[in-house]
Amino acid sequence: MADPLIMPKLINLLSSLLHRVAESNDLNSSLHTKKLSIFNALIRPNISIQSYLERIFKYANCSSSCYVVAYVYLNRFVKKQPLLPINSFSVHRLLVTSVLVSIKFMDDICYDNAYYARVGGISTAEINLLEVDFLFGLGFQLNVTPTTFYDYCTYLQTEMMMRFPPMCSHPPALTIGADHYSINDDDCQSQHHHPQLAV
Repeated sequence: MADPLIMPKLINLLSSLLHRVAESNDLNSSLHTKKLSIFNALIRPNISIQSYLERIFKYANCSSSCYVVAYVYLNRFVKKQPLLPINSFSVHRLLVTSVLVSIKFMDDICYDNAYYARVGGISTAEINLLEVDFLFGLGFQLNVTPTTFYDYCTYLQTEMMMRFPPMCSHPPALTIGADHYSINDDDCQSQHHHPQLAV
């Protein structure tokens, strides 16, 4: 299990990364060919990405590894669905859906979709559709190999160290229990690429 002091920093970092990607895609929206998607809200949500992720963290009661895996899924999704960029209209729905899917894949116990819909501020019908679209968008590639998981943890930990320099000589490591690893190799092309979300 990750040190509990890590989670606020991880949430802050993930929020910042997603905000930067959404902002960049908003600015470059005229350059993107987009398609209509259930992930695109009609109006820009008035809750910040940081507050939204903090809300998910507060109520989802999932393992810390789910947030790393959700980030893996978001990265895969944007690579496979270039016509659905993460922007300020889609980031919240993509975020809650990626966490939902990661919880179902990673954790032994999870709530039903109606619960996560309430957490995300959307209807149960919407979260059901979002989940199906997200799974098809990923091509159902949900397995995360130990190597891929480690690469993402290393990247996120490095980013956290740069943003939040340690006060002591040995900062707590972002470590997750081995029981959450999958043995199927689905992402071997990771060969030390930095797992950043595409813009």
